[in-house]
Amino acid sequence: MSDDRPNILYMHSHDTGRYVRPYGFALDTPNIQRLAEDGVLFRQAFTAAPTCSPSRAALLTGQAPHSAGMLGLAHRGFALADPAQHLAAVLRANGYRTHLCGVQHVTSGDPAAIGYDHVSTTTDLMVASVAPEAARTIAALGTSPGDGPFFLDVGFVETHRDFPAVDPAEGRYVRPAAPFPDTPETRLDMAAYHASVRELDRGVGLVLDALDRAGLSDSTLVIQTTDHGIAFPGMKCSLTDHGTGVLLIVRGPGGFTGGQVIDALVSQIDLFPTLCDLIGIERPGWLQGTSLLPLIEGATDEVNDEIFAEVTFHAAYEPQRMVRTRRWTYIRRFDARPLPVLPNCDAGGTREFWLEHGWAKRPIAGEQLYDNLFDPVQMRNVITDPEAATIAGDLRARLDRWMRETSDPLLNGPIPLPVGAAMNAPDDQSFLEDLLVAQPDGSLRRTPNPGKLR
Repeated sequence: MSDDRPNILYMHSHDTGRYVRPYGFALDTPNIQRLAEDGVLFRQAFTAAPTCSPSRAALLTGQAPHSAGMLGLAHRGFALADPAQHLAAVLRANGYRTHLCGVQHVTSGDPAAIGYDHVSTTTDLMVASVAPEAARTIAALGTSPGDGPFFLDVGFVETHRDFPAVDPAEGRYVRPAAPFPDTPETRLDMAAYHASVRELDRGVGLVLDALDRAGLSDSTLVIQTTDHGIAFPGMKCSLTDHGTGVLLIVRGPGGFTGGQVIDALVSQIDLFPTLCDLIGIERPGWLQGTSLLPLIEGATDEVNDEIFAEVTFHAAYEPQRMVRTRRWTYIRRFDARPLPVLPNCDAGGTREFWLEHGWAKRPIAGEQLYDNLFDPVQMRNVITDPEAATIAGDLRARLDRWMRETSDPLLNGPIPLPVGAAMNAPDDQSFLEDLLVAQPDGSLRRTPNPGKLR
């Protein structure tokens, strides 16, 4: 096997959605902008799950979260069904040196079990600690190129809540995210996100500069992405574009250069087969995504007619599935609860503002259909419109087919919490309330919550 294969740097953040400068938002992210101008920006990229561990598991195994076994959060008791399916394990088996710095969120155990040869010893997962550690790792890797290519996984906690405290004056000239009214409360909350994303961008810059200093920029494929939408109500843990739309920028060998912008519909599960094709290894049989290389080579304008996403467990159980085409988004909920599941929304100023105005009592339809052309903010559910009946029927059938083809356990009814795993009750007001832990006899025991949700 040739050792002129590219190095791979996978840089990811928490809860950033597409809220960075290259996607047109007035945010101070010059380093992420620089990466986009040098690489390829995917404007219509989506996560396979708008919740932390399932999203990352999907990207790193190239399949739906339920196929990977990751139906909930790793630190609450969920795990990959087969750790050997992790990208790091596959790359290691094919001669890559595998390194982890910062957040991984796919296992609560030893990361060596999912394929990492070397794991950073820093326990602080913020940019201030992770970026310098990643820079030192890159410098060391740059001194031993004869040892083969490397895969470096760099994960930042930013832009997860809690955001940095900001002066109220910083909210004067900020625009809230699309679903929210323009009020002092929402502006200040968004200003705090701005502070967090600036720190994320600083970390990205430190890592990119380290690649430059080591002379590795031209030989390294850089993947910059996030797990899902920003941590605001109706966004993170939501299957609309507010939750599933993610930044995806790729720079490096294989044609990922030149400031290209691609509007094709892509899913993060497409990255694994893309890497296989790029480095010349056989695609594992479990992959469900599609290589993006035909887009880069100009052979086609689209590689997907549809993409899928899901939520099962986050802080609480909220089973739902989604299929999205270029024109339409269809969401089906598989639980009788008609109201928001509040533990699945992180605390913050915008959440509190919505709650003060009755959000907790606003019903959620069991089926939702949005016209992405005439309703890009996805606020008008047209599932009952007679003129949309044929579209709804088609998308129902597509979702049913995908669930069957991927052996979705929701087909068998409600999914029980695995023994030893923990969740909040759907009626809780916050993820910080006492947890329900599944017992061997099938019961749920109330247990004190050990800490904050990541």
